[in-house]
Amino acid sequence: MKQAFKNFFGDMRLLLASVPPLCFSLFLVSVFAMNLLANKSIDLGLDWLALDCGILVSWVAFLCMDVLTRRFGPKAATLLSWFAIFLDLILCLLFFLASLIPGTWGAFFDFGEAEVINEALDSTFGGTWYVLLGSTVAFVVSAAVNNFSNFGIGKLFRKNPNGFFAYATRTYLSTALGQFCDNLVFAFLVSHFFFGWTVLQCVMCAATGMVAELLCEAAFSPLGFRIVRSWEKRGVGKEYLERKGLLSAEAGI
Repeated sequence: MKQAFKNFFGDMRLLLASVPPLCFSLFLVSVFAMNLLANKSIDLGLDWLALDCGILVSWVAFLCMDVLTRRFGPKAATLLSWFAIFLDLILCLLFFLASLIPGTWGAFFDFGEAEVINEALDSTFGGTWYVLLGSTVAFVVSAAVNNFSNFGIGKLFRKNPNGFFAYATRTYLSTALGQFCDNLVFAFLVSHFFFGWTVLQCVMCAATGMVAELLCEAAFSPLGFRIVRSWEKRGVGKEYLERKGLLSAEAGI
């Protein structure tokens, strides 16, 4: 057992050292931002349709996961996703502590309603336990669904598995599944029970959010593909892939 833990942490340290810092930083920021923005719902003027502002950035997180899965494999991408959630929870704790500190937010100087403004902003940035719980559970589940479905779909390509068509297909399908799961789990855990959304609204939120976020990812998939090819040419993560026995044929990942 001790050796297993030692191997796990050794692999994790090497993985974190192998992933380009810009990619993981963007991933972490998008995870934190989408959970914070999930506090605000979007008024679309339709009773049967509901969305939250988390859709503005959640596609970035899925784009990063698809790139990481393609280069490092689904297990590594999922571990990085869960590590990002762990860091996100630490940031949420810091924001919560900040909300407990007496003082006034900058908006007070614009409107002068200190008590109302401070309570509202403290509640938003301090976080609501059920929003944080729902977004955390939703992302933990959807990350695994996205990463492993991406890998599984990629294995179906026998001809030119490293080409753009294969990359785009596995990315679009896995993102659709992952985003739908993420939106649906959050909608039922949070929006249905605490915001009063109907079952129809929850399902439509999951479907509509999936389409919106999939379109965003589709627009940037050529960039994701170029990033992956650049990593392969520069040998990014080579030491980790060799350690895990994934390097042959670019890991078939």
